[in-house]
Amino acid sequence: MKAILVFSGLLLLTGCAGQQPDGLARVFGGGSCAKPDADQQMSLDLADQMINEGRPHAGLAHLEQLPDSLDQVRLRKARVSRVLGRSEAEPLYRSLLGGCLAAEGEHGLGQLASARGDDVQALRNLHRAVRLAPTDEKVRNDLGVVQMNLGYHEQARFEFLTAIELKDDNPLPAINLVTLSLVQDNWSQAEDLVKRLRLGPAQFAEAQARARQLKASGRGALAASAQPPAAVLN
Repeated sequence: MKAILVFSGLLLLTGCAGQQPDGLARVFGGGSCAKPDADQQMSLDLADQMINEGRPHAGLAHLEQLPDSLDQVRLRKARVSRVLGRSEAEPLYRSLLGGCLAAEGEHGLGQLASARGDDVQALRNLHRAVRLAPTDEKVRNDLGVVQMNLGYHEQARFEFLTAIELKDDNPLPAINLVTLSLVQDNWSQAEDLVKRLRLGPAQFAEAQARARQLKASGRGALAASAQPPAAVLN
């Protein structure tokens, strides 16, 4: 992936590293989560295993045995509820704001907003998530997707490249970067990216399908302003 670092310069025209005092941690949504005891951690691990195996209902059942006072429990419940389309997802994500998993809360709210077509609200949530967790490649990728939906192409390109450089074994930002080139009808750049990022035929086909879907929906058209309006960023 060293080539990507050089290539990013050609293309270009959200946890803090250190510990914060408790007062600042509360202001910025940081701090330490209460640690689950051994039995609770075992139940969390079992729930994670079931969810990863494609058994979200079973995973949620195990999470329901655990106290909602644990932020880690509410986060997992929120994620499973979002996948299952349950209304509990939004209040669960909101319950994380201002706490030790505030970035995850903002990220989840942004995903929910984007899923219902409210990309402007999603942009607000995801900008806040990036400020809280700037090295989370999943957050940077999702911010890029929303920016692409809104037509802020250069901002989206920046986020996809950041996500790729943060974790180069996650193919989603690379696929989205190719999608962006196809949305812009820049086929030569898309083909060059496929080679540089070592994407396979199936991944290129996925990028093509996403680009077609964006164009058909009317999302992704170039915004009238190169920069999102200030109100959107608050």
